Amino acid sequence: MSGVSPGPELEAAPCDFLLNGRVRLAQPEGGYRAAIDPVFLAAITDARDGDRVLDVGTGTGAAALCLAARVAGALVVGLEQRADAAAFARRNAALNGLAERVRVVEGDLLAPPPELRPGSFDRVMMNPPYLRADGASPPPDPWKAAANVEGAARLPDWLRFADAMLKPRGMVTLVHRADRIDDIFDALRGRFGGLVLVPLWPKAGQEAKRVLVAARKGARTPARLTAGVTVHGADGAYTAEAERILRGAGALAL
Repeated sequence: MSGVSPGPELEAAPCDFLLNGRVRLAQPEGGYRAAIDPVFLAAITDARDGDRVLDVGTGTGAAALCLAARVAGALVVGLEQRADAAAFARRNAALNGLAERVRVVEGDLLAPPPELRPGSFDRVMMNPPYLRADGASPPPDPWKAAANVEGAARLPDWLRFADAMLKPRGMVTLVHRADRIDDIFDALRGRFGGLVLVPLWPKAGQEAKRVLVAARKGARTPARLTAGVTVHGADGAYTAEAERILRGAGALAL
């Protein structure tokens, strides 16, 4: 695993807290910052003790650390293309005392590093860039651009990579924009089945902007739409179910 020496930005970065303080997360000040999406991604990834989980595009490690904090016996490997983001993820694993169970590998999913062996993971989770490369102007900040807009790797590439890395009958989970459901279905078709779609409703009566997706490699069972999760109540506070996941480190049962 390659790395970079911690620079001034990494050393001086302020810490945010996830899961009601169970996870400390140093993030670049003024750059891209993880919010609730990776916490929901970790919640829908039903890892068990002894599972090997690959977090593709781990960024600063938010989803990987939330999953490791909830499942004490899981080993999580984060793949990150950007050296600066990988350095943050490594520091965050150490900050949380999880460096032995959350490992970070630098590399490109289009040319995977050799330490990622095909067919060796029980679960793959991912938070791909939400915007198509041909449908959005990248933000000037390179970190935000990489997080928000697809680069050379498009959504089908991410899911082909998940298929290659998973054991037979392994599970892929992802969080994405609700308006890309067609693209997600197309990319999963032929490789995954048993698809479960979990809408994240901002408030009761509002359209979902995000969806969580789980699918099993090689399955042929029909897709299923759940009742989803309503994130905020009428007063703007988190609902009891959102609190259970975002602050209580609860799993999202499928």
